[in-house]
Amino acid sequence: MSTSKLHPHRENAELSSVRALANQAFSRAAGTSLIPGNSIRLLKDARENYPAWLAAIGAAQRHIHFESYIIHDDDTGRTFADALVAKARQGVKVRLIYDWLGGVGTASRGYWKRLRAEGVEVRCYNPPRWDTPFGWLSRDHRKTLCVDGEIGFVSGLCIGRMWAGEPDKNIEAWRDTGVVMRGPCMVELEQAFATVWAMIGEPIPAEDLAGSDAIAPQGAAALRVVAGIPSTGGMFRVDQLIAGLAKKHLWLTDAYYAGMTSYVQALRSAARDGVDVRLLVPNATDILLLKPLSRAGYRALLEAGVRVFEWNGPMLHAKTAVADGRWARVGSSNLNIASWFGNCEMDVVVEDEAFAGAMEAMFLGDLQHATEIVLDAKQKVRAPNQPRRSQPVLRRGGGSSGRAAAGAVRIANVVGAAFTSRRVIEPVEARITVAVGGLLLGLAILLALFPRLIAYPFVALFVWIATALLYQGFKLHRTRVKQKTGSSE
Repeated sequence: MSTSKLHPHRENAELSSVRALANQAFSRAAGTSLIPGNSIRLLKDARENYPAWLAAIGAAQRHIHFESYIIHDDDTGRTFADALVAKARQGVKVRLIYDWLGGVGTASRGYWKRLRAEGVEVRCYNPPRWDTPFGWLSRDHRKTLCVDGEIGFVSGLCIGRMWAGEPDKNIEAWRDTGVVMRGPCMVELEQAFATVWAMIGEPIPAEDLAGSDAIAPQGAAALRVVAGIPSTGGMFRVDQLIAGLAKKHLWLTDAYYAGMTSYVQALRSAARDGVDVRLLVPNATDILLLKPLSRAGYRALLEAGVRVFEWNGPMLHAKTAVADGRWARVGSSNLNIASWFGNCEMDVVVEDEAFAGAMEAMFLGDLQHATEIVLDAKQKVRAPNQPRRSQPVLRRGGGSSGRAAAGAVRIANVVGAAFTSRRVIEPVEARITVAVGGLLLGLAILLALFPRLIAYPFVALFVWIATALLYQGFKLHRTRVKQKTGSSE
């Protein structure tokens, strides 16, 4: 007779203890506590997200906090601009953050000038500054909307016609996922916006933010708001933890997958332990080298039993995960080093069986529009019965920087493996090693023939870095002197 039948109370106590430990582990990994009493609902693609966003903006009474990596100056972008301007004219406080790099070539100065002139407070995250030479490496990749401290949205969608699609031109919309939330979680969501707002200017007055005692429970879902900022790695720790705790299945959707070695090993270990691990990634790209780079990273997963699928549509931009019908994640973080450690990101990690069930159904539905990648008899990575036609090429839609970052990580992984012999270099990676080797050889020849041509840019860079460091040190010294002077008075 089993111990559980003899001691049901002991079994329940042990189960409660395990759940408490898991909750503690997730809280420490994410850097945020589990928040009960929320309502949360999936929103698929722009056709569900955009109307919900615009309806919430239209109903705003006090304030709107909008944070988006990219906003395009097109029909879709102007629709949102009109909605924000209309509320600003009514006296609603409208605050908008966009990313400098995400805004390059997507919105004109006139677009931002019009918003500011009409009363919208617009701030740009991390534009180039002479005193921070490498500041551009940090980006605000979030996509969030908070209205009146009552309703909030977190998603992978930026603002632009590529997400909405162009039916009249037979151009399909990008595939993406978001959520709408109400309840006590809004406190954390608004505070996350306020943190970035304060990083780039004067902080938001306390009275314009939701208080923890002012929001009543709105549902039964428990969730964590994981507001990533550069160098913290909160979402990375959570992703690792979910991969380690999953018992039955772990289904991932990612736009720019370029897993670090530690995360790849976590997925491989889970698959070898009998977990049904599946990864859904895009097939289309606007960067020619990304296809071989992407597939070069599949082999380690496929050999361990991880199933990899490529989306058959124009672009898969969602970043989601669901595990064991209990945990789920939706947000802006990709499975790569830029999102985990370099950017400001926003994700919600939900512990709710009903929500996880909806995520599972959505994932299985997406697989109906995807092709599984396999290892064939010759151990080559390929798509079975792949049609002999050119792969779809995307117009510049805002994902180029993400694809470039993911590709750079893959190149670094291959080159690092070649130098350190950490793993066997696969035949599919030959073009990467040849391309990088040829580039380095060309630079060596150029340096030998024209040393000054190479030296001068480095001299200018070093002077820039040195000047910036001296300037920063001088400012810190002045601050320290003022503090000492103030304390002695």
